[in-house]
Amino acid sequence: MMLLSSLTTVAAEQCAAQGALHERYCDADGDQVADLPADPALWRDPQTLVWAYAPIEDPAVYANLFKTFTRHLETCLGRQIVYYPVLSTGAEIEAMRSGRLHFAGFSTGPTVEAVNHAGAVPFAAKGIGDQLRGYRVLAIVRADSPYRDLADLAGRKVAHTSALSNSGHLAPQVFFPSEGLVPGENYVPLMSGGHDRSILGVADGDYDMAAVASDVLERMIERGMVRREAFRVIYESGLFPTSSFAHAHDLHPDLVAEMKRCFFNFTFTDEMKAEFGGDEHFLPISYDRDWASVREVIERVSDPPPF
Repeated sequence: MMLLSSLTTVAAEQCAAQGALHERYCDADGDQVADLPADPALWRDPQTLVWAYAPIEDPAVYANLFKTFTRHLETCLGRQIVYYPVLSTGAEIEAMRSGRLHFAGFSTGPTVEAVNHAGAVPFAAKGIGDQLRGYRVLAIVRADSPYRDLADLAGRKVAHTSALSNSGHLAPQVFFPSEGLVPGENYVPLMSGGHDRSILGVADGDYDMAAVASDVLERMIERGMVRREAFRVIYESGLFPTSSFAHAHDLHPDLVAEMKRCFFNFTFTDEMKAEFGGDEHFLPISYDRDWASVREVIERVSDPPPF
């Protein structure tokens, strides 16, 4: 513990700027993400790479879905690639912060926490052609319910997903008040633990309304897990970026360059295209630019994530 504290102190003393990053990281170039360590001796170049994907839904779904992609990376990089199914967003961020994850897919809100507190460097996102995948924040109710506007939900059972979720918790705190519904005042958010659980909870009558991501709802409808006609959408936000793919800031730059090449030359399988709404491949992103709207929500939110 003393050694870690000393290294953190030295890093902070040598860093000219950190921005919103934790003190263990530096952002001298001002691009909002952690810089590569100045000392090449600290660059990691492991022969076995461990990665994970955001636990938006059942982790087992993605473990199977990404098998072909994982094998592609093994061939392309000439290294062993291990997919690790994390059970929570907090666990995924902690795994990268501690060095157990070398790269990972993070959902929208947690991307910011992963950047600031785990040294994640987003470099790719899913897309069609040259267009990045996006989603909207939805407020859904049962189609047979009496609720027509957000203001109607005061005092009712409203589901949020988790403290780090942009669409399931953070954005509603910023957007809903102007529609006459203030989270924490007009209702107590009930944390469901996931978008799929919120959606099923509304369908089953456990919640009167839920704030969810539009892309998750669409996937569940396409899988036959719920019926579109079972819901009514009473609020819809503007477009947000969806999950990012990020590498640890201290990976060797040659490895990062090869990893990017392998990501960008992979074409999604038919199963991946179906699961991700027609997305075909990975596209390069700029965290500074593409996550600006998400950072704005987090800066304005009244109940910041517990990090």
